[in-house]
Amino acid sequence: MEVKAFVDALKVDFFTGVPDSQLKALCDYLMDSCGIHPQKHIIAANEGNCAALAAGYHLATGKLPAVYLQNSGEGNIINPAASLLNRKVYGIPCLFIVGWRGEPGVHDEPQHIYQGEVTLRLLEDMQIPAFVVGPDTRAEEIRRQMEEWSGWFEEGNQAAFVVRKGALEYGKKAVYRNDFSMLREEVIRRIVSAAEGDIIVSTTGKASRELFEVREALGQGHQRDLLTVGSMGHSSSIALGLALQKPEKRVWCLDGDGAALMHMGALAVVGASRPANLVHILFNNQAHESVGGMPTVSAAVDWPGIARACGYEAAETVEDYGRLEQLLRAVKGERRLTFLEVRCGIGSRKDLGRPTTTPWENKRAFMSYLATE
Repeated sequence: MEVKAFVDALKVDFFTGVPDSQLKALCDYLMDSCGIHPQKHIIAANEGNCAALAAGYHLATGKLPAVYLQNSGEGNIINPAASLLNRKVYGIPCLFIVGWRGEPGVHDEPQHIYQGEVTLRLLEDMQIPAFVVGPDTRAEEIRRQMEEWSGWFEEGNQAAFVVRKGALEYGKKAVYRNDFSMLREEVIRRIVSAAEGDIIVSTTGKASRELFEVREALGQGHQRDLLTVGSMGHSSSIALGLALQKPEKRVWCLDGDGAALMHMGALAVVGASRPANLVHILFNNQAHESVGGMPTVSAAVDWPGIARACGYEAAETVEDYGRLEQLLRAVKGERRLTFLEVRCGIGSRKDLGRPTTTPWENKRAFMSYLATE
């Protein structure tokens, strides 16, 4: 179905969401048709943030809002859906548009398999009826379903369209870019060289894929790396748990701006814990690159300032390789909680692969390395 026909059939004026590759057609259409607009479209930090924004929109206008998300974000909407939106509380109607990664019978990455299995079940448990949108679904079916749900929404309930792979199409190709020159994979290569035998925890998406391929290119094993293939926004907390239990080992956390925004309170917990052996590196390309490149709000964020306010002992921004090398050498020779914002361009190699080991294999090798060091 052409995405414009889908959106028109919804008759919704306000969208907020967290970008998803399964919903790329919708995301690109919204960016082309209205961009980031305070009354029409907001890209939020996490899915719970979206649900609350939608609640505010409804309270102000009385209209139905739409929240788009990957199904991995269902966990983030459970709290506001159950304790804010639900008709036994405030009774705030909301339409969820959920990208169905890991649909049973459709090949996907390991982190999506179980989430795909429970996607519809979670919605059912929250008493959110779901209509599955597939490649053969017609706009008329969407309009009819919205009409059927109209009374349901008026009673203060929520409903969801669950979108299968390839269900929505958009004829235009959106291009996202920034003005930064450094390449994330090249930065990772230099971090790997500086880290030597240290532990590295990498965030969800392309950063982990690039770390894996850098190790492959160098002929190195992967036992020193923990690839956070799912649970977006939690790599810094994993790194903190490791750093506190292994104070003799330096831990490098490779984070992303979209991920860090998703659970920003983690920085305060890291700063309060003050692990001297943790180096937190945030790749800031101001984009949700791994799911299509839609913008984050990082252009308006003073990351080093936030890190220092949270308790990090050192925090700095770097935009060129020369300064990066200086800072990596300095970090390697120090023991203090450090935050580096690395501003890099949007984009990766077209032939960028995926890890050839499973998460279970990664875990076993990583834990064996920690046990023998």
